Amino acid sequence: MSGHSKWSTIKRKKGANDAARAKVFTKIGREIAVCVKDGGPDPAANAKLRDLIQKAKQNNVPNDNIERVIKKAAGDGEKNNYESVTYEGYGPNGIAVIVETLTDNRNRTAGDVRHYFDKFGGNMGQPGCVSFMFSQKGMIVIENDGLDEEKVMDDVMTAGADDFTFSEDAVEVVTDPASFSEVRDALEGMGYTFASAQVEQVPSTYTSIDDPDVRVKMNRLLEALEDNDDVQEVWHNWENPDEE
Repeated sequence: MSGHSKWSTIKRKKGANDAARAKVFTKIGREIAVCVKDGGPDPAANAKLRDLIQKAKQNNVPNDNIERVIKKAAGDGEKNNYESVTYEGYGPNGIAVIVETLTDNRNRTAGDVRHYFDKFGGNMGQPGCVSFMFSQKGMIVIENDGLDEEKVMDDVMTAGADDFTFSEDAVEVVTDPASFSEVRDALEGMGYTFASAQVEQVPSTYTSIDDPDVRVKMNRLLEALEDNDDVQEVWHNWENPDEE
């Protein structure tokens, strides 16, 4: 997992203003609504919904909000039909970018995403142009508030994780996507709480940006994408963006 600190990204998002946090609530709510329509409103029978509820709680979405979205999606209250569309492209300096969206208007979303790439020195490519550089992995981040490394190692291996990184700030646990839920539940049962836990697109290699002006453009591209209501997740291979 060298090349990018997941913990630094989490700290940045935790410091987001109220408007940014409200947008996160809305995006997770949309994910939950689509998940309920696809797999039903019972988290015991819908593993993906169970994962999304945990994701919502990690992002401090109130329980009332979560329950309201589930009930609305299970009934007739949600009229919009969202579909999942993934876009790929290159940011400035050849940074690989994957943009996952939920949209009710493909033309609008594709136009917006293409505009952001063009505006900030990148270009949107064809499906598959960068995804081969990424692989899906379960990523669990535990804030280190005095944890014992040997105990963490024993617990993580017992839970069935593939690997972990221990630092003074956080423990980053890697799992196979298929066993992500089981590993997360096992660690939760051992008393751990998570700063973040989800299946992510993890790059195989990272690219750095030395030019300060290019770094500004890349940051603005990411900000524009993340601010778009249709964009759910943005994955990239920029090395240490929070430190540059």
